[in-house]
Amino acid sequence: MAKKQKSAKNSGGTPATVALTAAGTAFTLHAYEHDPASPSYGEEAVEALGVSPDRVFKTLVADVDGELTVAVVPVAGQLDLKALASAVGGKRAAMADPAAAERTTGYVRGGISPLGQRKRLRTVLDASASDHASICISAGRRGLEVELSPADLAALTSAVVAPIGRA
Repeated sequence: MAKKQKSAKNSGGTPATVALTAAGTAFTLHAYEHDPASPSYGEEAVEALGVSPDRVFKTLVADVDGELTVAVVPVAGQLDLKALASAVGGKRAAMADPAAAERTTGYVRGGISPLGQRKRLRTVLDASASDHASICISAGRRGLEVELSPADLAALTSAVVAPIGRA
């Protein structure tokens, strides 16, 4: 898919798209009609965008040794909590309380983006992202995805890139 710069005004103005625009990062915005009855936000995005599930990444918030940490992994797989803890030098990781994740990031579940968070959390991007020229992540609300290069995502979030996903 072609990448092009969007203005914050034209992009829907989520904190994620505002951050991308402010950084001068090339991205493409993909909007689709979100179905509240959909059992999986990620799978819904894959189907709506017609993109391979290994190119659509979900943003998960975990608690690593008492510190909220963002994990960005392919929709097609799962987060390996042990690998996430190891990637940030921690001992133990568990999924964060959804209310704490929403409160800290400023986003709602199913729309949490690794970009433009209320409080910037340390981020780990699954190494498989590097296999693709571009990946899709949440743009900050359900039914809105942003496509960008994995290198740009890692740079903007100061992400550690590590193998944290599993099939």
